[in-house]
Amino acid sequence: MSTIRVREYLHNINREDLEILEFPVSSATVELAAKAVGVEPGMIAKSLSFKLKEGAVIVVLSGTARLSNHKFKEFFGCRAKMLKPEETEEITGHAVGGVCPFGLKDGVNVFLDNSLKAYDIVYPAAGASNNAIRIKVSEFADITNGQWADLSE
Repeated sequence: MSTIRVREYLHNINREDLEILEFPVSSATVELAAKAVGVEPGMIAKSLSFKLKEGAVIVVLSGTARLSNHKFKEFFGCRAKMLKPEETEEITGHAVGGVCPFGLKDGVNVFLDNSLKAYDIVYPAAGASNNAIRIKVSEFADITNGQWADLSE
């Protein structure tokens, strides 16, 4: 269902030119996704789901970047608390392993970490644990309605 949500989102923003790559193997982790796509792990855009005092956010980092808890707390005003796996799909619209930074349920905001800017192209999940989508970093904020932030170590 999540991939359908992603396809509908791409249709609604007139970006059906963005092809969802589907794999016969899992791409649920950075390492698996990098192997499936055939790129270095840093080019995988990992989407992490966090609970805030009011709602939830998705933070997208380069596959090799680590979230800075200090920067997260300064930026959001609270500790980084990941959504539980059972909460993730209910709140974001995507299950763990396929969390995508677009096609999200209303009220979930996206923050793109500056670590992604080291690459021209990145590959976030596209709603399933065996797919990804190729996106130019220069278009990432427009496609996701995301905001750039410095949240990694």
